[in-house]
Amino acid sequence: MGREVGAKRRTRIEWIAAALEAMADGGVDAVRVERLAPTLGVSKGSFYWHFEDRNDLLTATVDQWEAGGTDRIIARAEAGGGDAAARILALGRLTADPKRMASELAIRDWARRDPAIAARVERVDDRRMQYLRALFTQLGAPTGEIEARAMLLSSLLTGNYFIRAKHGRRSRRTVLAQAVALLLETKC
Repeated sequence: MGREVGAKRRTRIEWIAAALEAMADGGVDAVRVERLAPTLGVSKGSFYWHFEDRNDLLTATVDQWEAGGTDRIIARAEAGGGDAAARILALGRLTADPKRMASELAIRDWARRDPAIAARVERVDDRRMQYLRALFTQLGAPTGEIEARAMLLSSLLTGNYFIRAKHGRRSRRTVLAQAVALLLETKC
């Protein structure tokens, strides 16, 4: 495949990032080469330097979501050091990005209609829950509560993005901090 002299070429990562953004804005159907190329300022031919076809791009996009939203976040929480409570607080900070959450929602919406993507989401959720279980175990949470606390924290980290309630005189940040503090309590 020849390249035009002076033509702009985007990286594989730039194509994946554009696909994630398009997916966040319009779902999996919005991920189309003919829509992404103008956004990136390139011709459709640039796409084929990095991907065989749209399915290859979609697979790479889910791979990026999985790695970025799970493995890298866990690695960053671990790299921050501290005890299990400090790492749980770090997870809250690391997962608070609205762009990341928009991609999360788009992937989960896609999973409702595609069994292969549903299996990937299940694998991601299992990995996230495994990490949260380990943290609550390190905190000394009662054995019978570890699964529930991990589920509640996972739900809080993901679901918080979708709740638009007002909290009276209290800030959202204050309410979230209190919710996490309640989960971190090991005495019941």
